[in-house]
Amino acid sequence: MSTKTKTEIASMIKRIELISGESLFKCYQCGKCTAGCVMADEMDISPYKVIRMLQLGLVEKALKSESMWICAACFACRERCPKEVDLAKIMEALRVIQIREGKPLIEPDQVDDKVIEEMPQQGIVSGFRKYN
Repeated sequence: MSTKTKTEIASMIKRIELISGESLFKCYQCGKCTAGCVMADEMDISPYKVIRMLQLGLVEKALKSESMWICAACFACRERCPKEVDLAKIMEALRVIQIREGKPLIEPDQVDDKVIEEMPQQGIVSGFRKYN
């Protein structure tokens, strides 16, 4: 059960829509985003279900999902959507909210030294832009 009031949930939904520039309620749950998602099998909650959770006010549950971190932002979902909902932007908005609230996926000191040695510096910086 959510600890947020209806007003707080509505405010969080507006915040997601403001950051993403997308209307969550344009989605009518056809599932084409999930069907075209290259990462859907790796996600704990499928893409269309993330939007449905947000539509139902289950924002806290959506924010606890790992799906936003797994999204490759390849825009296949956007290309398939008959309502032109850009789910990648919504996933990015969820990541931004988590990062702004101090809940990044990974902290710099958690990166293994071997990864730092083998990965190009640009890749590391790019990763931290997405995950931190």
